[in-house]
Amino acid sequence: MTEHDRRQALLRLSALLAAGAALVLPQARAHDGPLSEHAAVAPASRDTLTVVGPWELTGLEPSRGGYMFTRMEVTQTLLDADDQGRLLPAVASAWEVSNDGLEWRFFVAQGRLFHDGSPVTAGTVLASLKRAAAAPGVLRLARIRSMAVSRGAILVTLAQPYAPLPFLFTHSGTQILAPSSYGTDGRVLRIVGSGPYQITSISLPQQFEVAFFERWRGEPPAVRRARYISVSRAETRTLMVQSGQADLAFSLDPPSIRRLQGRREVRLVAAPLPRTTFLKLNAGHPLLNDVRVRRAVSLALDRPGIARALLRDDDLGAGQLFPPAMALWHQPALAPLRGDPAAARALLRQAGFVPGADGIVRRDGRRFEVNLTTFVDRPELPLIATAVQEELRQVGIAVKVVVGNSSDIPAGHRSGALQIGLVARNFGSLPDPVATLADDYGVEGGDWGAMGWHSAPLTDALVRLSNGGVPAGSAQAATLRADIARELQQGLPVIPVVWYRQTMAVSRRVAGASIDPFERSYRISALTWKAA
Repeated sequence: MTEHDRRQALLRLSALLAAGAALVLPQARAHDGPLSEHAAVAPASRDTLTVVGPWELTGLEPSRGGYMFTRMEVTQTLLDADDQGRLLPAVASAWEVSNDGLEWRFFVAQGRLFHDGSPVTAGTVLASLKRAAAAPGVLRLARIRSMAVSRGAILVTLAQPYAPLPFLFTHSGTQILAPSSYGTDGRVLRIVGSGPYQITSISLPQQFEVAFFERWRGEPPAVRRARYISVSRAETRTLMVQSGQADLAFSLDPPSIRRLQGRREVRLVAAPLPRTTFLKLNAGHPLLNDVRVRRAVSLALDRPGIARALLRDDDLGAGQLFPPAMALWHQPALAPLRGDPAAARALLRQAGFVPGADGIVRRDGRRFEVNLTTFVDRPELPLIATAVQEELRQVGIAVKVVVGNSSDIPAGHRSGALQIGLVARNFGSLPDPVATLADDYGVEGGDWGAMGWHSAPLTDALVRLSNGGVPAGSAQAATLRADIARELQQGLPVIPVVWYRQTMAVSRRVAGASIDPFERSYRISALTWKAA
């Protein structure tokens, strides 16, 4: 097959996929429960804002479903961040660090109330933070020796300096809950937060409703009531916003976006996010442990073609791991990853693989056949997986696409069973990605990062950025970030495919909608109603 034929085949495949053909979704998510595409949903009422997205409420624990409660502005964290990733006060009004970097003080804002009317105090904040520190989550990234109340502040003492510590306290897993949230056994029984909205009803795993907390000290919002509904199918979310059953619809797939373009009743808002879709390779697997093989996989990919056919935007083809949205980390001088199937085949031959009669390469009698695992939480992932499957087949690698749930990726990492995973990694889960990268690419790798691969220079660079000895805005820090990007580009423990642009559909009855690049909030308190 010529290069022209190969590209035409990809475009035909992508067109079929975009139309919804040749794709089987997992049985676990085959319907939307009471909100399936065949079910009737009440139109959004005049005074209630309806938000729909694919994310189910998997529980009340902050480490599991907490992100939904921060997005709907029910709960708060110790600190917040602006669109540029700069820290902002939240439950803490100010913070400071000792000269040796081992003691941090976070001063709790005075006069705030939880939704049950109880005061937000340093003691109640400390209880939530200690609970978060004891559970699996971001606070384990820092070596916290102790947390205590000191002069109305939370005193955090570290075993060693850790500059990204304040950013850990922006994560939804560290949200602050009132004592009345917990049962006698310590489990979270209800969500009693301190944000502008309080929960009025909740039905796991499908939806919850909120109303403005009248004793909120901030500016009263125009939107006084709102609800979030989990709807797994992108086309159903599209129909809901188009028909007036929803006001904000998130995580739309490309066919849905095309369907809504030019519609008078809906407005589309888009923004680049610090998120990259990539292939996570098990570098310890016998077929994938040779860097030449991983480079061959990378060379097999026509990233602009995939981005054009499936995302309708050539610029989203990922030439490196860090997208332009990560201004401090994106490296314009780094030679971009490219597609070259002939070079991919040559590398496979160098690694000892020879073509079989069926076109699939073999080495020592073993056919190069691997599983690619992905999930439906991001509606574009199964489409991209099938396009990648075709691209790799063209260079002699047989791929079986397995579409499951997002939990399959970390489970496969921990068990060692994962071969290739297609994931969308959010580098903005913390406003400063150093902690995320250290978790993903440390000595042991991470659930969403390296598997069976380690780079001593990369680890050293991350340690130096983490220990506070290198100012974040310095030339030295920029050099370390460039070193990290280069190590990842050379070793390819993960292979970038496309970058990400979040598109939100907004009903014409609301104004002021914007996208949080760190996906911390739906910003419903900033919305206003348009006149009928």
